[in-house]
Amino acid sequence: MKTTVALPSKEARTVPLRIFLVEDSTDVREWIIETVEGIQGVTLAGFSEEENDALKKIDAEPYDILILDIELKQGNGMSLLKTLSKSNKFLDNLKIIFSNNVSQVYRRAGEQYGVRFFFDKTSEFSKLRTLLEELGSNSR
Repeated sequence: MKTTVALPSKEARTVPLRIFLVEDSTDVREWIIETVEGIQGVTLAGFSEEENDALKKIDAEPYDILILDIELKQGNGMSLLKTLSKSNKFLDNLKIIFSNNVSQVYRRAGEQYGVRFFFDKTSEFSKLRTLLEELGSNSR
């Protein structure tokens, strides 16, 4: 089943789609980076392990898709989303939570900050990959 996701128009972004990853687990981060490198139409714009570092890098590196965990080495993903939601600069970016903490409480809070997709990293990695493949194929 194809996923329809509104991203900025092709004129307003570059191809491939740029992904910024906020993940503090080295193993999970490397796994996602390897996956992204194998998908046509997407590329890694950057990554961070911490909230403050992510804010600095996100402001400096344009991206189309933000994939983030909730628990980080410093700060947390929900606080990061709250900060980003205060800026019109990041409204059109697709936000995806990839975490062990995908309870209804986090889902509702994430939706408030523009999160469109939630994936449980213990069991839904293939769903994340499928979504990125679909987005990549739609960007070409």
